[in-house]
Amino acid sequence: MLQSMRSSAKYIWWFVVLAFVGSFLLYETSGLAGGSPVTTSTAVATVNGEDILLTNWQRAVAELEQQEQQRLGHSLSMDERRVIEDQAYDQLVNEVLLRQEYRRRGISVTDDEIRQAALNSPPPGALNSPDLQTDGKFDPAKYQRLLSSSSSAAVRANLEAYYRSEIPRQKLFDQVSSDVYLSDERLWQIWRDRHDSATVSFISLRTSSLTDTAVTVTDAEIQKFYDRSKKLFVRPGRSVLSLLTIPRMVTAEDSAATKARIDRLRAEIVGGAKFEEVARRESVDSGSAVEGGNLGKGGNKGRFVKPFEEALDALKPGELSQPVQTVFGWHLIKLDSRKGDTVEARHIQLRVAQTDSSASRTDKRADSLASIAGSLIDQPQRFDSAAKALGLSPASVIAFEREPLSFAGRAVPGASAWAFSGTQVGETSDLLDSPDAYFLVRLDSLTVGGQQALAEVKDDIRRRIAADKRVEKLLPQAQALAKAATASGLEAAAAEAKLTVEKSKPFARVELVDGLGQFTEAIGASFSVPVGKVSPPVAANDAMIVLRVDSRTDASKPAFEAQKASQRGGLTQQLRQQRVEEYVAGLREANKIEDHRVKVMSQLRRQATP
Repeated sequence: MLQSMRSSAKYIWWFVVLAFVGSFLLYETSGLAGGSPVTTSTAVATVNGEDILLTNWQRAVAELEQQEQQRLGHSLSMDERRVIEDQAYDQLVNEVLLRQEYRRRGISVTDDEIRQAALNSPPPGALNSPDLQTDGKFDPAKYQRLLSSSSSAAVRANLEAYYRSEIPRQKLFDQVSSDVYLSDERLWQIWRDRHDSATVSFISLRTSSLTDTAVTVTDAEIQKFYDRSKKLFVRPGRSVLSLLTIPRMVTAEDSAATKARIDRLRAEIVGGAKFEEVARRESVDSGSAVEGGNLGKGGNKGRFVKPFEEALDALKPGELSQPVQTVFGWHLIKLDSRKGDTVEARHIQLRVAQTDSSASRTDKRADSLASIAGSLIDQPQRFDSAAKALGLSPASVIAFEREPLSFAGRAVPGASAWAFSGTQVGETSDLLDSPDAYFLVRLDSLTVGGQQALAEVKDDIRRRIAADKRVEKLLPQAQALAKAATASGLEAAAAEAKLTVEKSKPFARVELVDGLGQFTEAIGASFSVPVGKVSPPVAANDAMIVLRVDSRTDASKPAFEAQKASQRGGLTQQLRQQRVEEYVAGLREANKIEDHRVKVMSQLRRQATP
């Protein structure tokens, strides 16, 4: 059988899904390569001296992009493609790091292991393949017949390649996470954190009440905070862009045309067309359109904008609404079911857009803008000339790496991805298109992301430490208040100090509680101070708290025992996953990874420029 596996031929991996690596995607590192011409041997990254070629990265991007487009049902935007590029890069870097780690640890795979895995452990895609199912379930007999078929040599060859990659990975991850174990005591503690509850009454002394807020923060304190909290000060890349906008102005004529169109769709449905098919074909709400317009089950109140909500309230199950106008356009709504306050409904949404004649005028103006200033690298002044010629005012905007840009309530698709794709300062983009407007941007400045230096964050750290010290200044007053509350009662002490007693609702240890925060000393005291007793002063965000535990309810031990096995299985899997992710992250931090993508893409752009 193994010999047959090695009779490889080109074949589509119709069921081999390399999803395991994808679940361990991490953040990229940054760097620059040299300025030599880009060729098929150009590396986009180097991992401990081992190159990742541009061609391999592009191939991985294309594969992930195709998968994502099939999932979403539409072509990817530039911002979405940038996410895919990062995923492909991380996947390739991780693969190299793992291969190097296999060699270091002496991890290998034998022919017999591959044979047994192919026979007994079908890959995820095979389990979900319709061709290998009977009555909707994976059929092992069909899988075995496929493996033994003389016409499936190429499939077996690709399976061998898959398991040669997957088995060492599983061995390594088993080594990394095999010691993960949760004792009964630890499971009970986790259960109690979620199911013990307490109610408290408390008095808050907040820093806003201080008359003297002056505190001293030394350079040594700032340095100590920075050294132990460096990960808090890793920032994304930042660019300053000049932005020109040509909006797609919608007229009354355009709105009337959209209304007429949705009237026609309603008539089509009333005439016998299936609502679901029309929604898939026509609705601009891509999230629900692929599901036939399905909005899912849920409460109606507060879930939708008011005109939509009112129209839905008026429908009976199975009934189709008249056209409904909201700020998002025109809608047709069909109520599938109503049970109490829970409804299940579908809708078709049409965005009010320009008619062909209106769009033609806007397109002509945008073309003029692009012809004067678009896609220029060495002539940034042409951008200003184009703005003046068309009577446009450039806006200065800030874009952050891996964050889509928005301006004045409009998304500017692709602007952020373009700015961080090897673009040179002074360069002008191609015309960027959205349903609301055309955009043109020029890159005015670019700051590379990464670890911020102490000098850059010193003032921020000083403010953080000062805030904590201001809370500490409340301690003497809080101690006096706690002493009075112990002697005369919380309410009496509050009245004497002209303060207010607040009361909480029942809460668990892990919850966010108004006035007390989350995972604060005050939350801890609520589950450690005896019921009816007053606590010593405890901190909670920007305040000192004196509290009294009014009641406490312990978690049910029988309920814990009834679900303990499933709790252990779920949490163990989570912890193993976390351990593996931390391990891969550690590999990336401990090894030398050079990211050349920005430099390579910049060079490609220049090679493509006449």
